[in-house]
Amino acid sequence: MNLVLLGPPGSGKGTQAKRLSERLGIPHISTGDILREAVREGTALGKEAKRFMDEGKLVPDEVVIGIVKERLRGEDCEKGAIFDGFPRTVAQAEALDRIMEELGRRVDRVIDIEVSEEEVLRRLTGRRTCKNCGAMYHVVFNPPKEPGVCDRCGGELYQRDDDREETIRERLRVYREQTEPLIDYYRSKGILYSVKGEGKIEDIEGEILRAIGVEG
Repeated sequence: MNLVLLGPPGSGKGTQAKRLSERLGIPHISTGDILREAVREGTALGKEAKRFMDEGKLVPDEVVIGIVKERLRGEDCEKGAIFDGFPRTVAQAEALDRIMEELGRRVDRVIDIEVSEEEVLRRLTGRRTCKNCGAMYHVVFNPPKEPGVCDRCGGELYQRDDDREETIRERLRVYREQTEPLIDYYRSKGILYSVKGEGKIEDIEGEILRAIGVEG
C-alpha cells in the first residue's frame, strides 16, 4: 500500500507515519528528514535547502522529486511506502503519479490530518532540539529532566529557526496557499480521507487504520 499523509506543519504526520510504518511493515519516506540530514552534513543540496527551510518556504520541486524517485527504487519500497511531507503541491502530486506509473504502482490512500492553527503554534514553538545528538523534546509534552539540557548526552537544547513563531506562521501561510489544493486534487480521485489530528496519538492512529481498511 502506498499512503500519503497530508496536514499542516505540526499536525503529527511524522509521528503517525512512523507508527504506521511499523504496523504495516513498509518504509516511512520523510523528505524533511532527508533534507535536514543534508543540512547537517553541509552538502551543496543541504545549503540550498537550508536557505528555503529557514524562511519557511518550500524546497524547489526538482530537488525533492529527484530524492523521492531515487528512494522509491529501493527494494524495501516494493510493497509500498508512507509519504510524509511529500507531495506538497499539485505539481509534486502529478510528478508522484508519473513516478508511480513508471514503477507500475499507484497512490492507494491519502489521509488529511486536520489540526487547528492555534494547536500547531502550541506544538511547534515548544519544540527543542539537542545540538549534539539531535534528540527532540517539548517544553510541555516531553520536557527534559533539566531545562535546556539533553537527557541522552548532556548537550545544549535549542529552538530551531523553523520552530519560531514568525517562521511557523509563514509556513502555515505557504501550506494554505500551495498544499491545501492537494485536498481537492486527491478528493477528485476518490482516495482522500480526513481524520481529526487532536487527541491521543493511539486514537488518531486507529482512525487512520480504519480509513485505510486495516483492523486496529
